Amino acid sequence: MSGIGRSAADPVKGLLHRHRDLCERAVDPLEIAAGLEAHGVTDRTAARFRHRDVFSLAEEMYARVPRDGDTPARTEDAPAPRPGGPRAAGFVLAVLPGVVCAAAVAGLRLSDGRPRLIAAAVGVLAVALALGAALRRGPLSSATRGTSAWTCWLVGYALLGDGLLRNAVTGGPDGLPDGSAAGPWPVTVVPVLALALSYAPAVGCAHLFVAGARRKLASSRGLADFSASVRPLLLAAFALYTGALAALLALTGAALGEPAAPPQALTLGALLLLARLLTVHAHAATLVLTATAAAEAAALATLFAGRLPGFGFLSAPVEALVAACGVAGVPTAACGIGALTLLVHASRRLTRASAHAPTERTP
Repeated sequence: MSGIGRSAADPVKGLLHRHRDLCERAVDPLEIAAGLEAHGVTDRTAARFRHRDVFSLAEEMYARVPRDGDTPARTEDAPAPRPGGPRAAGFVLAVLPGVVCAAAVAGLRLSDGRPRLIAAAVGVLAVALALGAALRRGPLSSATRGTSAWTCWLVGYALLGDGLLRNAVTGGPDGLPDGSAAGPWPVTVVPVLALALSYAPAVGCAHLFVAGARRKLASSRGLADFSASVRPLLLAAFALYTGALAALLALTGAALGEPAAPPQALTLGALLLLARLLTVHAHAATLVLTATAAAEAAALATLFAGRLPGFGFLSAPVEALVAACGVAGVPTAACGIGALTLLVHASRRLTRASAHAPTERTP
């Protein structure tokens, strides 16, 4: 009976035992609050432990768990980084994909025949390496690589898909792509260049969102309060990136003298940004990216399958969509639905405290 009485008098003790590892590893109460939320503890649950919210409960748990050694040094006591070091490196990595892609496009424009094919192959490899280096650091970096293949497919479709779809509808293609927009298989360079240049704005928007969310995490007094304050930050970062991408599409289209293809490029950029944020802070958005890539591939496959005797019905839906919206309708619909799905999901997942635990620091 005395044990039951002590448990009733000290309701937090059992919670401490269940989450002792979390409490011992935590560097501050905010990390415990994020961990408790990840395990399903809500403000209503905290009320059963005689606390007004999860943050207050986490403060008591942090104070009651003994720790060996010294208390970790505070952020303000840590030595300041050298001026221009990490920030300069981060800036270089953020602009690197755009610069390399612009150089690759210039190589395509200044070459012809076999040299153009060589320039295209070297350019694709260089852009891939630059993007890979950029994604290893900063607010968009993640150890998860499950989305890389689908991202490559979606960007590849933005480069070659519209030309192939247009040819497939009219009975082609009659030749391989030669790297130009006027060849038998037209290549749309503007959306890919704009997307590469938009990596720097994407990094900036992600940094603003992460920094703002962590400030809200430190000042909020409840999970509902935190979610309500972070959701506008997410939408603002998303809108800011979309606006930057739209401006880059207009500029690159004017500079290259080619159509900017804004609908499919904007939806693709929004899809890739949201997928990356979810990969970094919550979980990989592989399912949506896979479904989007599969929809684009299926659209092309049904057009070719519809040429077989008796299978013309397979290509009818895609042909109707192309007749109504043009070839841009296929990627715009696929990427738009995917981006909308991820935006709804991100508004739930990325507004949770567990998505912004203090240990997930951005270099």
